[in-house]
This record gives sequence, C-alpha cells and structure tokens, in this order.
Amino acid sequence: MKFMKHLLKPCLALVVLCTTPFAFAGGEGWSSNFESAQKEAVDSKKDLLIDFTGSDWCGWCIKLDKEVFSQQAFKDGVKDQFVLVELDYPKDSSKLPEETIKQNEELGKKYQVRGYPTILLCDAAGRPYAKTGYQKGGPEGYVKHLDELRGRKDVRDKSLESAASAEGVEKAKALVAALEVMGLDDAMVANFYGDIIAEIKAADPKDETGFSKGADAKERLDKFRREFTGLAQKGEFDGAMVLLEKALKEGGFEQVETQKLMATRGMIFAQQKKFDQAIQAVVEAKAFAPDSPIAVEMDGFIKHLETAKAGAAGAAEEKPAAE
Repeated sequence: MKFMKHLLKPCLALVVLCTTPFAFAGGEGWSSNFESAQKEAVDSKKDLLIDFTGSDWCGWCIKLDKEVFSQQAFKDGVKDQFVLVELDYPKDSSKLPEETIKQNEELGKKYQVRGYPTILLCDAAGRPYAKTGYQKGGPEGYVKHLDELRGRKDVRDKSLESAASAEGVEKAKALVAALEVMGLDDAMVANFYGDIIAEIKAADPKDETGFSKGADAKERLDKFRREFTGLAQKGEFDGAMVLLEKALKEGGFEQVETQKLMATRGMIFAQQKKFDQAIQAVVEAKAFAPDSPIAVEMDGFIKHLETAKAGAAGAAEEKPAAE
C-alpha cells in the first residue's frame, strides 16, 4: 500500500502540471484562453472582463489582484455579468506556454494596451466599451464601479439603435454619442469601431457635428507628440520648439491640450537653462485657461522653475573666475 501511495503522488503531480500550465494571479475563475472565453460569453450572454496584467513585476497589478480579483466577494459579484479573462505579461515568460505568449502579444496590440494593469470591459463580440484600472474600495467597491461602467454599453447600444432609424446629421450625432460615452482611446476606437466612424462621415459630409475636425486634430496631436519626443530625446530643443510653435499656430485642439502645449514651452526653455522665459511661458499657459483641470498644476511647475533658477544662479556665483 505504501508503495502504491509513493507511486501515485508523482503521477498526480504530473497530471496537475499537464492540466494547469500556470497559476492565475486572481486564482480560480479566470481563463487565459481568449477564444474559449469569448465563446463562453456568447453562449452565456455575458460580457468579457479582460485583465491585462504583469503578475511578477507590476506593483499595481499585484495590488489589484490581492485586494480585488482574488477575493470571493468580487467573483460572486461579477459571475452573472462577466466571463473573466487574465492576459499576463510577466518578466519570467517561462511561466506561460508559447501559444499563450503569442496570443497575449497579439491581443495587446489589438487592444492598444499601453500600461498595466489595463482592465477592459467588452461585449461578447470582443468590442470594448469601457476601460479602467486599479480602484480603491476592495471587491465590493470594484463590483459597484464595474456596474457603473456597464451602463456605458447600454448608452452605446441605445445610441446605435437611435442612429439606425435616423438620417443625416441626426444619425451622425447619435453615432458620435455612442463613441463618446465609452471614453476609449482614439486608437482603440479606430480599431474596433471603424465602421461607425465611416458611417458618421457618410451621414455628415459637411462635418456639422465637428467629429471629423476633432479627429483630425487628435491625429495631428499624436503625430506632433511622436516627432517632439524624438527631437527632445536627441536634445534638439530648438527643433522641438519650432515644431511646437507650428502646432500651436495650426491650432484646432481642445482647450486643455492647447494649454499643455503652451506649458511645454516652459519645459523646453528650462532644458536650455532659460528660466525666466520658462517661467513666463508657464504663467501664460495658466492664464490661457485658469479654471482648467490642470491649471492648478502650473503653480507647482512655476515654483519648481524658480527653484531651478535660484540653484543655477547660486552655482554661477560660486564658480571661480577664470585666471
């Protein structure tokens, strides 16, 4: 009998290893197979909750798993609404099978994931309708948060229904409302709702909704950021300033984005040790929209610049004169 027990233990261990390729950070109830999870969502008429995580390096991911996703209160709270999917991007990739690594890389690109944790709420077709991350409040608070986000899908779908029975600009307005309520990144919207974007442009060729103008401004802003970052990383601050002034002259951006661009002047001047000009640039940026959400941050920036200016002046005074 003892012999049989000793023989049975390694066999059971082998079975476990073969059937459980890795442990989920959130524990039981999570799937790593997106295709099968999506099929389950279709069959059960549930949504998908996708957790893009870094289980062995991302502090906020680990905190979210510990405080929320691994808790039974969370699983009980979402079991009737969501199929749970965990897509892991660990530093130690040996934890995952090759097919899972490949799947996760493809899905990360498809869903335009740029940071971790990223939590996406998607319909059974895999189309995202809300995005979130770590939230305080434990499992109960997180379930409530998800319930609120699920309301965005209801608004999306009602807006799409309204658009189906409308024409022209009214149709375009309903479609724009469907996209805006979700609060998704532009790249994600373009990737999953390109058909809706095309419908908007077809229904509103004169751009009375301003949708096309806004989309063009966002595209120009993204292009500017890429080019600006490249110049700044090379230390080509004069070129970066020329690019910045061109973007501001062309305009068409939302108020907060314009204010950020104006404040960026201060960053460039600071890098060039032109602290008086840097301070003036930030003062002007704040005055442009003093009640904006980021205006209060300008005060801290100005203080930082004043401190840097004083430090540079002190260093210059201590520098010995050349003989």
